[in-house]
Amino acid sequence: MEEIYIRRSIRKFKEQEVEPEKIDKLLRAAMQAPSAANQQPWEFIVVKNKERLAQIAQTSPYAKLAENSAVTFVLLANDKELKVPAGWEQDMSAAAQNMLLEAVHLGLGGVWLGVATSDVVTENVSRLFQLPDHIRPFALISIGYPYGQRNEFVDRYKADRVHYEIW
Repeated sequence: MEEIYIRRSIRKFKEQEVEPEKIDKLLRAAMQAPSAANQQPWEFIVVKNKERLAQIAQTSPYAKLAENSAVTFVLLANDKELKVPAGWEQDMSAAAQNMLLEAVHLGLGGVWLGVATSDVVTENVSRLFQLPDHIRPFALISIGYPYGQRNEFVDRYKADRVHYEIW
């Protein structure tokens, strides 16, 4: 699958709207991710409004680029759906990766902005969207048509990091 090899973090976007059918495909790709005990804890907020994107950009020093995205997805985990509580971050990571790969497939660019890695950012996102206690912010995925950057192949394979067990 070429998308795996050419996906890059795209941080600059054209001022071009992402079509509703592509937004739907991105969400569908995310929800096809594997999850622990098939718990599917994900929920998503789709943000296209420029004022709201500007507010998202203030939630973290690393989220500034969200302001110029065509759309930013807020990836959330619903605690009420957790059958395997320790697996929620893995579930959400798989959903985020699926979304990013689908973005490449659709000719879009995207970047994963961590939220769950910082208590401060988690609180900022929770407060901005007035999230109830059972909804955990995980990440922001900003998407748009790439401007001045491309999804292109970079070989990251490092043979010295592969270890074969010998029986």
